Amino acid sequence: MIEQVGIIGLGKMGLPMTGHMLKKGLKVAAYDLDAARVQKTAELGAKVCKSPREVAENSDLIIIIVGFDSEVNTVLHAENGVFAGIREYAIIAVGSTVYQETMLEIDEAAQKFNRGIRVLDMPLCRSERAAIEGTLLLLGGGDPALFDECNNAFSAFCSDICILGGLGAGQVGKMINNLLLWSCLSANWEGLKLGEAMGVDPEVLRQALLKSSGRNWALESWHAERSMPWAEKDMTIVMHEADRFRLSMPMSGVVKEVIKALKIERGYPSPKPRK
Repeated sequence: MIEQVGIIGLGKMGLPMTGHMLKKGLKVAAYDLDAARVQKTAELGAKVCKSPREVAENSDLIIIIVGFDSEVNTVLHAENGVFAGIREYAIIAVGSTVYQETMLEIDEAAQKFNRGIRVLDMPLCRSERAAIEGTLLLLGGGDPALFDECNNAFSAFCSDICILGGLGAGQVGKMINNLLLWSCLSANWEGLKLGEAMGVDPEVLRQALLKSSGRNWALESWHAERSMPWAEKDMTIVMHEADRFRLSMPMSGVVKEVIKALKIERGYPSPKPRK
């Protein structure tokens, strides 16, 4: 059973996750670049660390939940990164949405230390509200025995834990989840715009569609200025994997372009590169 947890990334997901683990009696060491987030975490009772290395030095389980693959790699490999201070037999669990290849590369790097370091992927679903409520869905990839070992930490903020297969399988599940999410959002956006152009109020139409076969989660949680900072990154991952396995996925390609247009329209920057 895990007693000391480190968490790197204290954003909309990481901060409430920290609170839930502290309430369960776990010791939590935390790190983020944002001083305001760090202060909020300290007020919850977590040990505030000055680097990912310090987090690793104080943790048996290190949860990484930053935005992009490049940030995950920096957290791990930097001079003051996780690998510089990691304990023997510690567990690295990546809650970020990243490429499956990234998870396999992390595991390969971890094995080179010959210290018994274990790696899991644990991307999370259901958004910020579920993080606050402690009802996240964890899509797991890795050794089931490791998930059992970490269960007291993961169950503090998750109501459902689904292990999909070996390392990287959780990222596959999250990729498909996000593909379906952004496909629905794109269709919702186009449909509501068409309805409005033809004289039907979008909110009146949305409420009606929620009672019909067009109902979907994105439509249920819809609002005109929906935040979607990760959408283009998610679809970039989908199309990368489709190319890697020589799969023709024309609908996904269209969704990626619709999402790109929405992001440009709302002023979001381009996604960061993988490395």
